Amino acid sequence: MTIYDTIGATYSNSRQPDPRIAAQITAALGDVQTVINVGAGTGSYEPPQTVLAVEPSTVMIAQRPPGSAPVLRAFAESIPVADDAADAVMALLTVHHWTDLEAGVAELCRIARRRVVILTWDQNIFRQFWLLHEYLPEAAAFDDARAVAVDRIAALLGGARVEPVLVPDDCTDGFLAAYWRRPEAYLDPVVRAGISLLAQTGEDVLRPGLDRLAADLASGRWYERHADLLNLVQFDAGYRLLVADL
Repeated sequence: MTIYDTIGATYSNSRQPDPRIAAQITAALGDVQTVINVGAGTGSYEPPQTVLAVEPSTVMIAQRPPGSAPVLRAFAESIPVADDAADAVMALLTVHHWTDLEAGVAELCRIARRRVVILTWDQNIFRQFWLLHEYLPEAAAFDDARAVAVDRIAALLGGARVEPVLVPDDCTDGFLAAYWRRPEAYLDPVVRAGISLLAQTGEDVLRPGLDRLAADLASGRWYERHADLLNLVQFDAGYRLLVADL
């Protein structure tokens, strides 16, 4: 059983691909003809040339839309496909769930002929995000234990280009920092259920911070404190896209 077999039942309710982030991922993949999506989840951001999705959670697999690429139920650390199986392999917001990073990255490189694309985050930047820094430090501490340094991943890939992935103010993919300018969204349990960090930290731990956020929104204190955010249309929360040519 994976963590998403427990927390992923309503994942697709709040996690819909954002077209601007999708465009950046598509550009990173380039002109490849075949793609394998590792840690594929419900299939977000899979380009039409995806020939295989690799996902261990049956709960997530069940939420993949009709017409999606065929799914192989397996873990990133041991993918039962041939060497050089596709032009490119992508792994989006998944490496922090792996039990053996070195083995997982080695598998990505083994099955990709030309390119590996990984979406992750820089924890040094991420933990300064206002939600974690001001209201949910317990969640930030949980992430400290599972976050993977971008430099470490790049080194395992043998070098990689690193691109910031800026979050639009109306981002449609409800990952943790998606609502950076829509703070009231974090009070919605459906939104929190689609964010693995919050779902894993647990409601009892989160409740005091969420109550403080609700009070600051009601009083207007949050808007005063974060007036600088209200005029922005995109935000750097620390998400990073690594692109490695093999």
